[in-house]
Amino acid sequence: MADGIPLRPVPRSSQRRAAYYSGAAAQRHGRYQVEDESSHLDEMPLMMSEEGFENDESDYHTLPRARIAQRRRGLEWFICGGWKFLCTSCSEWLLNACRRRKELKARTVWLGCPEKCEEKYPKNTIKNQKYNIFTFIPGVLYEQFKFFLNLYFLVVSCSQFVPALKIGYLYTYWAPLGFVLTVTVVREAVDEFRRYKRDKEMNSQLYSKLTVRGKVQVKSSDIQVGDLIIVEKNQRIPSDMVFLRTSEKTGSCFIRTDQLDGETDWKLKVAVSCTQRLPALGDLFSISAYVYAQKPQLDIHSFEGTFTREDSDPAVHESLSIENTLWASTVVASGTVIGVVIYTGKETRSVMNTSNPKNKVGLLDLELNQLTKALFLALVALSVVMVTLQGFVGPWYRNLFRFLLLFSYIIPISLRVNLDMGKAAYGWMIMRDEQIPGTVVRTSTIPEELGRLVYLLTDKTGTLTQNEMIFKRLHLGTVSYGTDTMDEIQSHIVSSYSQAAVPAAGGSSSGPGCTPRRAQAAPKVRRSVSSRVQEAVKALALCHNVTPVYEGRAGAADTEDAEVDQDFSDDSRAYQASSPDEVALVQWTESVGLTLVSRDLTSMQLKTPAGHILTYYILQIFPFTSESKRMGIIVREEASGDITFYMKGADVAMATIVQYNDWLEEECGNMAREGLRTLVVAKKSLTEEQYQDFESRYNQAKLSIHDRTLKVAAVVESLEREMELLCLTGVEDQLQADVRPTLEMLRNAGIKIWMLTGDKLETATCIAKSSHLVSRTQDIHIFRPVSTRGEAHLELNAFRRKHDCALVISGDSLEVCLKYYEHELVELACQCPAVVCCRCSPTQKAHIVKLLQHHTGRRTCAIGDGGNDVSMIQAADCGIGIEGKEGKQASLAADFSISQFKHIGRLLMVHGRNSYKRSAALGQFVMHRGLIISTMQAVFSSVFYFASVPLYQGFLMVGYATIYTMFPVFSLVLDQDVKPEMALLYPELYKDLTKGRSLSFKTFLIWVLISIYQGGILMYGALLLFESEFVHVVAISFTALILTELLMVALTIRTWHWLMVVAEFLSLGCYVASLAFLNEYFGIGRVSFGAFLDVAFITTVTFLWKVSAITLVSCLPLYILKYLKRKFSPPSYSKLTS
Repeated sequence: MADGIPLRPVPRSSQRRAAYYSGAAAQRHGRYQVEDESSHLDEMPLMMSEEGFENDESDYHTLPRARIAQRRRGLEWFICGGWKFLCTSCSEWLLNACRRRKELKARTVWLGCPEKCEEKYPKNTIKNQKYNIFTFIPGVLYEQFKFFLNLYFLVVSCSQFVPALKIGYLYTYWAPLGFVLTVTVVREAVDEFRRYKRDKEMNSQLYSKLTVRGKVQVKSSDIQVGDLIIVEKNQRIPSDMVFLRTSEKTGSCFIRTDQLDGETDWKLKVAVSCTQRLPALGDLFSISAYVYAQKPQLDIHSFEGTFTREDSDPAVHESLSIENTLWASTVVASGTVIGVVIYTGKETRSVMNTSNPKNKVGLLDLELNQLTKALFLALVALSVVMVTLQGFVGPWYRNLFRFLLLFSYIIPISLRVNLDMGKAAYGWMIMRDEQIPGTVVRTSTIPEELGRLVYLLTDKTGTLTQNEMIFKRLHLGTVSYGTDTMDEIQSHIVSSYSQAAVPAAGGSSSGPGCTPRRAQAAPKVRRSVSSRVQEAVKALALCHNVTPVYEGRAGAADTEDAEVDQDFSDDSRAYQASSPDEVALVQWTESVGLTLVSRDLTSMQLKTPAGHILTYYILQIFPFTSESKRMGIIVREEASGDITFYMKGADVAMATIVQYNDWLEEECGNMAREGLRTLVVAKKSLTEEQYQDFESRYNQAKLSIHDRTLKVAAVVESLEREMELLCLTGVEDQLQADVRPTLEMLRNAGIKIWMLTGDKLETATCIAKSSHLVSRTQDIHIFRPVSTRGEAHLELNAFRRKHDCALVISGDSLEVCLKYYEHELVELACQCPAVVCCRCSPTQKAHIVKLLQHHTGRRTCAIGDGGNDVSMIQAADCGIGIEGKEGKQASLAADFSISQFKHIGRLLMVHGRNSYKRSAALGQFVMHRGLIISTMQAVFSSVFYFASVPLYQGFLMVGYATIYTMFPVFSLVLDQDVKPEMALLYPELYKDLTKGRSLSFKTFLIWVLISIYQGGILMYGALLLFESEFVHVVAISFTALILTELLMVALTIRTWHWLMVVAEFLSLGCYVASLAFLNEYFGIGRVSFGAFLDVAFITTVTFLWKVSAITLVSCLPLYILKYLKRKFSPPSYSKLTS
């Protein structure tokens, strides 16, 4: 990856170098660190020998963060930001001292007895507001005045209350400032009120609470730890609970978790069996029981706890896992559930996984803030020069302040007003764009960010994919079936089941049981394709976790109903499972004739093409885990009593389990290249003795306290040997419309795309290939799971040797690497063309965004569609939400909301480009407008013996910044350098924007020089040409100034719009009309000078030629220069348009 970083393997023998990290050697190293720092910076921690890990783990101190901190000590460190660090440390320490964060602890919760809790737990309220009544005004004002620009205007405006410093009318300073502040406060207040209403709605939702006296209604915010809460179907779960009872006979229910983990499939949850078996609801109070729960933590996929009932003999102990929990913000999808509350408020999993939204500030605003500081320095320097030339006579400090106020137009207050109005205009244009319907701009302050993005972090499920699975391929080793040959499978199934039914004419239910027997009886003869197809389809119909749900019935069809009426109408059946892949497989078996019609915890029933019902008893289920990468089921067929162990899983996990074959690996590779998700299906027939032996060992392993998972896995693995390979399936997760061309466009635009998903590694890799996030020619480096520092070290070294390959890494490995090797990992990952992080929690997603911002300093954009993407969207510089199947949470939290992923192309290439280019032009032009008048003031003062007297009076100054030039200058928000079609056709143009060349110190200096040249010409020209009519200097110079500004706008515009022409003429008309009314202002200095303007003078030819001559000299050279620049070094986009 990084060629510049040498990899020198360290010989094992050199014990000295392993010890180099501890003791005296480490101190010795510290002395030489600064000298040879650059060469060792990235190499050092990764170059340790493996023995280094056996040393004590205290050698973290040599990692990048500590190294950088050791660089500068003493005075240099203090000046270069050390003071900032000290201040923040002190304030953080003070804050923590004031509000001691309560340590999170494990807890014992008695059923229905909140009063028995030893600790005080947080209130169960949801709070998304940024401010309260007391902090609102101070908070908003702080956010405004932390910008240098606004603070400066506040000081200038306040100075006008001092009589000695008063220069103009108060309104000339306070009106613009008041306008800006009012708009901001109103906008914040509206947003805050909306948040308050949303929170109040959530907190006042009513729930039924079970008490000794029966049910009572409580508000969500009044729920406490230990309460027994009843949650109805389709109701949100208000707090984290342990699942005690359900109305479903099966003792289980489904919940929707899309707002928690972003996955749209339903999750099966199981009630605690001890409480589920109680005869009535009220009995929950007649038993003495408690739940022991681990301390609150971030991980939404794990939970450890125990349920204990004390009053029975002997006491009942049940272990609790993730399947016994109901997390807050999930929704009950079937039945009614009763749970005991274990975590509330900010200790719930969903709140711990969301981060506080930050106030986002665009890069352009920060750059303009820097430029205003430069302008302020220029202003101070100019004032000091004036006072020095005056000779420090009289109260010179007062004069200095007056000069500061006179030249205060160098930093125009209209800059903020214009930019804020510009941002509102861009937002309006984005929402009005018919090519991207349904787009909403929720944060109006950062549209320019869309034009500066370097990293795009995207979610997978529902963002890149539609989360709709389609069965595409079935491979039996010798024969392969695709979408066009599925009818052959159907005919095989019909024929094999009808043959099976013929011998048993007596009883239809025993018929189908014959097929497997005959298959077993034939000793190792190549079975016919028909029977192999039937075996494969039956395995797919049985080996899963899918439950059929019938509309109009409470839950899954019960077995009793099945016996009575066998009414499993196809039109009302829907399937629910924790994985959409499984649903796709079961839907496919239904389409070829073998239908799953009912299922509970102990049995399931299949319907054959002829309409016969086959019953299978579920003996054991081994669920899918990310470690095992496979799921298994042991079933007994009712008719024949045969016991079969079915298993399906990822090819990596299954390859060693199935009997030897020569086709599996190759076919898996072929399917993966097509972007299909592959599953290998196998089976093993068991005798009654084999099963009984297995069951006793399995139950024993399940009860062990230590290493329970390892022991259980070992027992299951004893079955997983020499299984018969049945088939290989390929399922496609359909991509959103136009994902491939959009990703390609973004890649060509120089944007690096990272996919962060909560999904499995195999699935994520599949989608990365099929969406062309990783191009076909690129290698993929799958980062092996690591859990210790040593493993991380070796794996990073292995990755470092790879060149130009995409990285796939899981959340757990990422966590380990970031703990020890943050700097190195981010540096290597940033050089990859694409990065895929799978099994990411919401907090990890946000953490990755912050890492990129911190290490690269580039602008990041996050796009997602589920509640689990909110943290990432809020952490990024620019967050985009998609309104999808997973609800609106992401689109409400985002800065921009779109309806489809493909719209992001136009949003960035066209609107991002225009917003940034226009704001840059607008900002610099407004600065130019202030600089030119300050230059004229400086020339005027220096000619008139450095008097601190204003050249133009109050209304002329206000008019100059508003009515006379505002419309043409603001019309720059309609300008565009490239047509939208061109910007989309050549996304490479976007790369220029990320370099930030439209607004930089270079372009700013050019504008400063233009302003000084034009201001000087206008003022000196007016003074040279005034002849005897000295009083007319103001009239001539001001008129020439207005004309110059209008011409300069015309010079800056790249594409004319009819509104721009209207604006130019409207402003000119306003000025001419106002000459008649404002004649008193056109005297020099105060009105008391007694010099008034006569309308007669304006209409003379003399006036007109003088104004024309001055304007021509100030503008013509710039037009010539622009023409020459366009001819000899045209910008990249003009080459395309010509």
